[in-house]
Amino acid sequence: MRYYIIAGEASGDLHASNLMKGIKRVDPEAQFRYFGGDLMLAEGGTLVKHYREMAFMGFLEVLQNLRAISANMEFCKKDILAYQPDALILVDYPGFNLRIARFAKKAGFKVFYYIAPKVWAWKESRVKILKKYVDRLFIIFPFEVEYFTKKGIEPIYEGNPTLDAIMHKLPQPVNLSEFCAKNSLPEKPIIALVAGSRKQEIKYNLPVMLEVVNKFPDYLFVIAGAPSLDYSVYEPYIRGTSVNVVFGQTYELLSCSTIALVTSGTATLEAALLNVPQVVCYRGNFFSMLIAWMVIKVKYISLVNLNMGFEVVKELKQYDLNPDTLFEEAQKLLPGNPERTKQLEQYEQLRLKLGQAGASLRVGRRMVDFVKSR
Repeated sequence: MRYYIIAGEASGDLHASNLMKGIKRVDPEAQFRYFGGDLMLAEGGTLVKHYREMAFMGFLEVLQNLRAISANMEFCKKDILAYQPDALILVDYPGFNLRIARFAKKAGFKVFYYIAPKVWAWKESRVKILKKYVDRLFIIFPFEVEYFTKKGIEPIYEGNPTLDAIMHKLPQPVNLSEFCAKNSLPEKPIIALVAGSRKQEIKYNLPVMLEVVNKFPDYLFVIAGAPSLDYSVYEPYIRGTSVNVVFGQTYELLSCSTIALVTSGTATLEAALLNVPQVVCYRGNFFSMLIAWMVIKVKYISLVNLNMGFEVVKELKQYDLNPDTLFEEAQKLLPGNPERTKQLEQYEQLRLKLGQAGASLRVGRRMVDFVKSR
């Protein structure tokens, strides 16, 4: 069968690639065409447009790129019509994908949404679009089951795919000595900096993270380079420092780090599942953040805290994120401190909530069964 997939960000590329693996296990003759990235390309099929051409973050950034977004959308619609897929699979990226869902459903295609829009946080009006234009909604967080059920949608929860992503990429933790030797780094305990996957996130968050480097002289600071960016993005910030950047090794880096400073997003969940104590850092464009404060309804921004329903990891947002508060919170998580022990114990509770590995295969099987049942 033929599947058209749209993933507009690095995290979507990751989870869509694992979903493709799951679909191929059930449907060995599966054919794929997609908007996505390098991980999806490694699974086969045809990459139509890379997510690097589509990743715009924040209200102002989206407004400034409306022409490019509109052109991408029109191209996508025409490409779907030409391909005539048996199913359209939309992966997160709601600003774009919900519009495509409306188009595709009206055109008679079967529409699956994988990784639901965060309507429980803001833009709850999107629930109506999901009900009207999506045939099956596949969610990845257990707390979403009750939310969507109350809204009249019967969601499908088969576990969280982050577990699959980690197990596939990193079946065994990486030894610190091995990691340092591989990357020609001095062998010292590491503090990982995971500053986001977009240039805007790097711009607002990395400089604050770097201001605490000198306060931890016994540690080596290493940046997890985003797959959609290259070294030139980081170089102006780290020039003249001892800070290093590694690309394509985020899980390896986290697995051998003592603590991590993490920009909110999928990386907060990844750090928790890799058992790395963390401080969540998030700054953004002032006007974008002002609008966000006005419309976002949830208490937390990190996926760890959202899933647990209480504060497991400290969240430093906007003006709360400064060198003094970041240093204060980070040092609490160093070995020997009770805050570190407590956070690691709560990570165990989080793993139990998320369920067993194999979510990508289970979702793939459900999707194939739904397509065959029509």
